[in-house]
Amino acid sequence: MSTLASLYKDSLKKRLLIYKNLGEHTFAQLDEIHIHWQPAGDPNSIFIIVRHMAGNMLSRFTDFLTTDGEKPFRNRDEEFKPDTTVSKASMLEYWNKGWDCLFQAIDHLQPEDFEKIIYIRQEPHTVIDALNRQLSHYPYHVGQIVYLGKMLTGEKWQSLSIPKGEGQSQAFNDKMAQKNN
Repeated sequence: MSTLASLYKDSLKKRLLIYKNLGEHTFAQLDEIHIHWQPAGDPNSIFIIVRHMAGNMLSRFTDFLTTDGEKPFRNRDEEFKPDTTVSKASMLEYWNKGWDCLFQAIDHLQPEDFEKIIYIRQEPHTVIDALNRQLSHYPYHVGQIVYLGKMLTGEKWQSLSIPKGEGQSQAFNDKMAQKNN
């Protein structure tokens, strides 16, 4: 694989995995009831966000290089409807199914594929642009999941980054310097 294609592919997978893990560390802090809670004004629950993300991943990355990214099997409107009968375990299965599809598609990419044109809703994209589009879409939704998780757990929330507090940033920087030297 060309050096640039290999570097991009590795970087893409690394960044996406960071967001997958942030979501999973949030789910681990939540009770079953939390995944269906919706704030006033009809924003999405964590379950709805997960269903949307997984639906998007399955649609975009099934036959990624050969068919339009908006598949006939996808019902995007249905993704945004509440369904409080779905368990946290079932939600996590769907989450993993979406991510598995995404990572398998990325793993199968060859250097020449990155310059190919693919379609999403009949709009042409280079493979790189399509991947970058998703690299901005998924973190947007993971941020929503984390924010809702933090709201729902309150003081029980376990920070997923550098904790707030006097000296925490410096302590983290010192730890990283020691780790990387």
